[in-house]
Amino acid sequence: MVRRRSRSRDWEPPPGGSLPGGSNSTRRRSCTSGGAELERLPANMAAAAAEHQQQQLLAEACPPGPASSSSAPPLLPGVSVPVLFCFSVFARPSSVPRGSGYEALIQKFLSLYGDQLDMHRKFVVQLFAEEWSQYVDLPKGFVVAERCKVRLVPLQIQLTTLGNLTPSSTVFFCCDMQERFRPAIKYFGDIISVGQRLLQGARILGIPVIVTEQYPKGLGSTVQEIDLTGAKLVLPKTKFSMVLPEVEAALAEIPGVRSVVLFGVETHVCIQQTALELVGRGLEVHIVADATSSRSMMDRMFALERLARTGIIVTTSEAILLQLIADKDHPKFKEIQNLIKASAPESGLLSKV
Repeated sequence: MVRRRSRSRDWEPPPGGSLPGGSNSTRRRSCTSGGAELERLPANMAAAAAEHQQQQLLAEACPPGPASSSSAPPLLPGVSVPVLFCFSVFARPSSVPRGSGYEALIQKFLSLYGDQLDMHRKFVVQLFAEEWSQYVDLPKGFVVAERCKVRLVPLQIQLTTLGNLTPSSTVFFCCDMQERFRPAIKYFGDIISVGQRLLQGARILGIPVIVTEQYPKGLGSTVQEIDLTGAKLVLPKTKFSMVLPEVEAALAEIPGVRSVVLFGVETHVCIQQTALELVGRGLEVHIVADATSSRSMMDRMFALERLARTGIIVTTSEAILLQLIADKDHPKFKEIQNLIKASAPESGLLSKV
């Protein structure tokens, strides 16, 4: 049975005798939605009411974040929203899925500006607020609901790199210790001796080792004094940096890698470029000064100084090995102690201090 709602007795139709959007003959019928009765209205009014009710249901299912405007459209999954990503003097338009939050914005910034970001700095994400006509810190719980403009701001305080090492989170990189470099590299015999000491320590402590050889067809293989037994990867290359797709894949197979101990030749070329690429990927790099060299002492020393200024840790072989065991009671202490009983050769470093 159709229920009718009574109107006030003094209600009269508007002049002209017709209702908006329909004739007086339009009858009102009741219909139910979610248990609530709604009167049937003229076609255009009924459509508006249905749209309003749908928006209310969507709003309940996907409530906007605290920073979203009340007039923002509902958060429909799969819909991309234009966003202007600003960093330094740059502004690059892109888009993110509607409903994206802080993590998605950070990933987009990295994809757009990764090669320009100093990974040793802290950053804050800010949103341009029309209300204030300036940028404000991204509100907690913010999600992208409509077109907006965000920027990444580096903080002035630089993070301190502590340089802690543990065997479970460390990988050794041995770079291009090849036969043809022997007559050209300063103190090459000393570098080989210390490099072999490091590789022995890696085997004792179960630390993975990755080795590269620069154009071995022309420059020969790794020198015989270097024992590569147990190396995870030995890879030929033509690129100066060791960061090749195969090396990145090998790193991905090692859980929890945080630090790379890097040594080999040449300090100002392959070592320097490898270190900078690794830092750019968020890894902490330790360069072993007494196990790396160049054809020129000037190139060697200026490269070590430059790398130290970027936050890369320049250290010695003995410091590395003792930091990895950390305790006299470590079960491998005696074996490591035997490696360092004889001091490592200074390989011209002291004359430049």
